[in-house]
Amino acid sequence: MQKVSVSELDGSEVASADRRALSDALGTSDLAINYYALDPGEQFSGGLHTHLDQEEVFYVFEGTATFETPERTVEVGPDEGVRFAPGDYQQGRNDGDERVVALALGAPRNSSDVRVPGDCPECGEADSLAVELGPDGMAFVCPECGADVDLS
Repeated sequence: MQKVSVSELDGSEVASADRRALSDALGTSDLAINYYALDPGEQFSGGLHTHLDQEEVFYVFEGTATFETPERTVEVGPDEGVRFAPGDYQQGRNDGDERVVALALGAPRNSSDVRVPGDCPECGEADSLAVELGPDGMAFVCPECGADVDLS
């Protein structure tokens, strides 16, 4: 059995939100667990994305989080959850006036196939771009031809 206090974990900023990873502290092998505390205007992640190899569940303890897909927008309040299947594009944020406290759960734990919407200017064959994390930050690559794509 492993026990951890969120308040004792080191936080990191993701899209300016307070994010605390519980997975390592709890020793999970198959489940990613992240605690978020979002002030008004903050996001869970950097924007619209999908994990082709991971499903995600968000459970809200406080406040109301807004989740958006290309098809719809839904508000998730206290004691409510929302699930995104592998391949579902989504983004979440705090559009309210109160702080949002939530857990994000992902399985399997290590997602390595993250995509963002975007066309490849080189081959024109892709409608999504692979996200690669490296020592210099995030890069976007066409999954069809391998070209680096600048989204700035």
